[in-house]
Amino acid sequence: MDTLIASVIVFGLLVFFHELGHFLVAKLVGVKVHEFSLGFGPKLVALPRGETSYNLRAFPLGGFVRMAGMDPAEENYADEERGFNKKTVGQRIGVIFAGPLMNFVLAVFLLAVIFMTYGAPDKPTNRVQDLLPGKPADLAGIRPGDVIVEIDGNRVETWSQLSKTVGANPGRELNITVERGKERLTFKVVPYQDEKGLGKIGIHPAPKKVDPLTALASGIRYTGLMSYQILEYLGRGIARQVPLELGGPVRIVATINEAVQSTSWFINLVSLSAFLSVSLGLFNLFPIPALDGSRILFLLLEKIRGRPVEPQRENFIHMVGFGLLILLIVVITYHDILQLIM
Repeated sequence: MDTLIASVIVFGLLVFFHELGHFLVAKLVGVKVHEFSLGFGPKLVALPRGETSYNLRAFPLGGFVRMAGMDPAEENYADEERGFNKKTVGQRIGVIFAGPLMNFVLAVFLLAVIFMTYGAPDKPTNRVQDLLPGKPADLAGIRPGDVIVEIDGNRVETWSQLSKTVGANPGRELNITVERGKERLTFKVVPYQDEKGLGKIGIHPAPKKVDPLTALASGIRYTGLMSYQILEYLGRGIARQVPLELGGPVRIVATINEAVQSTSWFINLVSLSAFLSVSLGLFNLFPIPALDGSRILFLLLEKIRGRPVEPQRENFIHMVGFGLLILLIVVITYHDILQLIM
């Protein structure tokens, strides 16, 4: 797949689901939506449907949902009964939170697709996925796709049996029998001892494909795990325990290019999209001006104070925050370009 096409699909998918979350909940609570747009800049396609115009714009890196009652400078801002500003604090928080939430939903869905078509990593089988070069299994002649069925004449049906037997025999020659297509082959393999004293032969198991419900459950679990790992990494980076490396659009496109050039391009691209979707959802929940997290923070402050922050003042804060975010993206992009060309 072409890198440009893949990049547009990935960015478009992330933005579409994010803005779809805002849009659906806005409609649900009765907010009037003027525009649902993918991209920024001049309109390429405009499809008016009822009170909402669905637009595709020239620059694909972003999107927005324009609702009545969000901009104090808008005509009829104070009088529009279906304006965003006329809804309860809880309803407005729901509209704002729905964007990041849909990014997590997208990640769950993408991971579920992987687990159904490729297999779930927490359900390993006794089929060989790949091998570590130069390790005992590779040197003996075992190959990807082989199914290990016996060790020293004892039947092997699960990865647990295989791992337990190999782990208990470091340094001892084992007769490992595999099925390769219609052939049945036996190899002499001597497991090496790892740092924990367990035997290893240098293979990675193929994961087992699962049903849709199991795939969705695993998708939810791994999305939560991914979120935790991202937050932990950021926390350790802020505490200067590890180098904190942030990537912008240039690095993302470079990573997409690596994914589409690989033999397993579909799985790699879907996995990357899931990771980016979780990252986008988390990033938007940070209480940084111009992001969804800061808008939620202002709404919580309104609930506590019993009155909203002056709209012009809040918009000014978001505008300054947006400018700083653009500056940060420029700096990160410059750094990414330097890394690519050096």
